[in-house]
Amino acid sequence: MTGSTSDASNTGNPVDTVDAGDAGDTPDPTRQNLPYLGIFGLMLGIFLATLDGQIVGVALPTIVGDLGGLDHFSWAVTSYLLTMAAATPIWGKIGDLYGRKGAYLWSVALFLAGTVLCGLAQTMGQLIAFRAAQGLGAGGLMVGALSVIGVLVPAQDRGRVQSMIGVMLPVAFVGGPLLGGFITDALDWRWVFYVNVPFGAVALLAVGKGVRLPRAPRAGGRIDYPGTALLTIAILSLTLLASWGGTTYDWASPQILLLGLVAVVALAAFVRVERRVAEPVIPPRLFRSRDFTLAQILSFLVGAALISVVNYLPQYMQFVQGSSSTVSGIRILPLMLGMLAAQLITGRLMGDQGSKGAQGGLGGLDLDRAVPIAGAALTVTGALLLLLLDTDTPGFAASALTLVFGVGVGMLMQSTLLTTMNTAPPRDMGAATGTVTLLRTIGGSLGVAALGAVHIGRMTAELADRLGHRTAEQLTSTGELTPAAVAAMPARTRHAVQEAFTSGLHGVLVGTGVLAVAAFALAWCVRGNSAAEPSDPAKETDRAQIPATAD
Repeated sequence: MTGSTSDASNTGNPVDTVDAGDAGDTPDPTRQNLPYLGIFGLMLGIFLATLDGQIVGVALPTIVGDLGGLDHFSWAVTSYLLTMAAATPIWGKIGDLYGRKGAYLWSVALFLAGTVLCGLAQTMGQLIAFRAAQGLGAGGLMVGALSVIGVLVPAQDRGRVQSMIGVMLPVAFVGGPLLGGFITDALDWRWVFYVNVPFGAVALLAVGKGVRLPRAPRAGGRIDYPGTALLTIAILSLTLLASWGGTTYDWASPQILLLGLVAVVALAAFVRVERRVAEPVIPPRLFRSRDFTLAQILSFLVGAALISVVNYLPQYMQFVQGSSSTVSGIRILPLMLGMLAAQLITGRLMGDQGSKGAQGGLGGLDLDRAVPIAGAALTVTGALLLLLLDTDTPGFAASALTLVFGVGVGMLMQSTLLTTMNTAPPRDMGAATGTVTLLRTIGGSLGVAALGAVHIGRMTAELADRLGHRTAEQLTSTGELTPAAVAAMPARTRHAVQEAFTSGLHGVLVGTGVLAVAAFALAWCVRGNSAAEPSDPAKETDRAQIPATAD
């Protein structure tokens, strides 16, 4: 069970504790599975959220080279993650209060509108702005699907249902980098955005026709806009601080100190607001569970590690190894496949343990605790192995070195998600899944900003030492530094640029290693859930009396 005995009634089988007054959609006990078409539409939303990151990450070096501004590389990722982070808890709460199906459909529509605008961008500033718009919709894709699954499926079956996501994820993880590289090389980078449109349209149709959620009369409530605004201000301030500190401004400069002050004040005010409002965007009651709290911190750390590595490895492979966009996508496949396999296996094993009780794990091992420890250890090992990458590392070796990191990250991601879902009551399922996605996204945003600043700082310093300050500034602040341009440079200049990019990547990997070590230390504090108890048939019978109307 969870670390707090006061939560015992809410952490065993979440579907056992709903009453008719709970806001949001109440599962129908006579209906154990969603229709196939509905499941397909929900999975497609998760597919879209995953596919976009994989496709765009591989294409970004070419995009930045075309639009100019290598020093703004990280903001093409950060703007998307920032708005996604801010929107995630809002979508979760909208689903809890007004209906999860409608919230999901609106998030897909907004995501598609932002996607089309990104494809039309003519400057780096426009791309950053349109990526922010796209992120607003993306915030609801993952949480929308997961909150429906979390309410409809008993805790002991969630590991198996998470494995069903594997029907869509292999295509996104494996095909995303390949598709992004192929589109960039064969067509135009703008199509890496347009390709999302048909998938999104199918998701809208599938969920619209295939999902009919039963629901109880909704409790009154409203969105916590003050809390959302304060959280957004805090995230933006921290991201700017991480991005500008030590590069654009000195750490002791008035600008950095002011950003730090704004972040602290906004976070303090956010906590105060959340304790007082009727419907907090992140309910403080969720954090009464020790394992829930630890899962959120681990989600933050794994998000920072994953997003940073996935966005900077393709840069290394294209600029240093001379790979095309397609080949760089192929070379990070071991990372993606390792992450995917770890997620599927972890979901199945932890689900089996939940259905069999605390002793149902592998050889009686408490997987709720063992999996995050092992995942963090592998993530540390993977980050250290990636430090072996150099200017003369063979392509196949560089590709193979990514596998261990991917397995570790996959184990951490799946275990934090399942722990979150198993320790949240049904009425807060949207907020809970929104919180774990939010923390992962905030981690990615801050990680890319902070480690991106490290990357550009180390790279610029290396270029300045080898080619002079003026040349270094010209290469990093204009659109002249592209993979094709590097390949055409004289040998001395090309080698200097390759050494600079490798130095920048090593800075990112050292930071990633520090994050992974912190995750490893925290993972030992997990008490072990074993929260997914077998459902009580008597309770399921009682629940059949709850009135419901078709959505």
